[in-house]
Amino acid sequence: MSLLQSFDPASGALVWEGEIADAAAVDAALARAHAAFPAWAALSVSARVEAVQRYKAVLETRKDAMAETISRETGKPLWETRTEIASMIGKVGISIAAQAERAGEKRQDMPFGQAVLRHRPHGVMAVLGPFNFPGHLPNGHIVPALLAGNTVVFKPSEMTPATGQAMADAWAEAGAEAGLPEGVFQIVHGARATGEALVAGHIDGLLFTGSAGAGAHFRRIFANRPDVILALELGGNNPLVVWDGDVEEAASVVVQSSFITTGQRCSCARRLIVPDNGFGTALVDAVAALADRVTIGEWHETPEPWFGPLISAQAAEAAKARFADLETQGATVIRAFTGVEGRSGAFVTPGILDVTGLDVPDEEIFAPIVQVTRVPDFDAAIAAANATRFGLSAGLVSGDDALWDRFVLESRAGVVNRNRPTTGAAGSMPFGGLGDSGNHRPSAYYAADYCAYPVASFEAADVAGNSGALAGKLR
Repeated sequence: MSLLQSFDPASGALVWEGEIADAAAVDAALARAHAAFPAWAALSVSARVEAVQRYKAVLETRKDAMAETISRETGKPLWETRTEIASMIGKVGISIAAQAERAGEKRQDMPFGQAVLRHRPHGVMAVLGPFNFPGHLPNGHIVPALLAGNTVVFKPSEMTPATGQAMADAWAEAGAEAGLPEGVFQIVHGARATGEALVAGHIDGLLFTGSAGAGAHFRRIFANRPDVILALELGGNNPLVVWDGDVEEAASVVVQSSFITTGQRCSCARRLIVPDNGFGTALVDAVAALADRVTIGEWHETPEPWFGPLISAQAAEAAKARFADLETQGATVIRAFTGVEGRSGAFVTPGILDVTGLDVPDEEIFAPIVQVTRVPDFDAAIAAANATRFGLSAGLVSGDDALWDRFVLESRAGVVNRNRPTTGAAGSMPFGGLGDSGNHRPSAYYAADYCAYPVASFEAADVAGNSGALAGKLR
């Protein structure tokens, strides 16, 4: 038996271990999911809503323990993992509303009877979860998928299996009390081989949150499988244009956009675009000064830190190599990206570089690193913001309504914020991007769209009236 293990990146302590699902185990899970699908899909929406609400109730009773599990496994402070659990709980009500609004049943009276719109589930959905929000992000796929009548096989990130298992345990308790049939929700643990077996198996949909590279891989391998619904929520090389306003307030937006969750959010600002004038210089200086004050520590420390370590020491070393590459290309270091003395190799400090005038790689660095570009005018700012193959989030800090009207119109991104961090997003709205940031199937409120397909019908109580359409047209 092969074991999967996860470790606290702050201390190196073992958090969880469990059996890895091989290809045979994955196929068996998929077979159970297919067997369970017809009965689950045939249930009324209200019955599925009842089961999902029971899951919400279980999350409520387990929220403290689950928040601690996420903190131990990711290194995130408890203030943030408690927020993550709250988002998971809130997702249930939002998904029920979205299901009714976007994937419900509609009827319209017609001269012959009715035009009816219904939605039907696809079948078996494979969900691949990320490590940065190991509860909230896969939960955002799983809840809408089950509400729509699909069955789910979930593989959490190999970095955060304990969180995935905690979710599976919550579903098991909810199922026992609400009559969730066996096989409707299942979990398989493992790394790449397990994921490859799941993706290659008999699935009807793949719901994925992760890197752009993995998303491109999935696009390629599913090119000849058009029957599989593919929903990709990927990363971004996100721009934040700071043009005017109170310097300290604007710097706070930058720091929250770029460094929250140790830079491990797909919507983090990676590129800071400022005017090449006194305001721009003062803003960059204020960001650097504020970055120096960021509190860094383990999840359980008092006082509670603002951010913890990266997911692993290996992730930290990879990010340091990317930072060094930018230095080699001529970037000016404003704040060095280093480790934290006396702590594990996963801990890092915020890094800031000035890359003005350089042709730097258009890549996402999943760490607290921001690259500054100074531009002569607002036209150049918009051009710099859009100079990316990604298109997830973007932001403008400005009190000028006319500049905002231009920015929100011309930005190529799915989430565009004003005077607020780029990471701000509401579960009651869609979340997703274009380009290498996704495939035009946004999640959050719009997840209902990719979890069911529409069926349009013309219906009448009897067959009367059809012959009249042929009157005078027959020999």
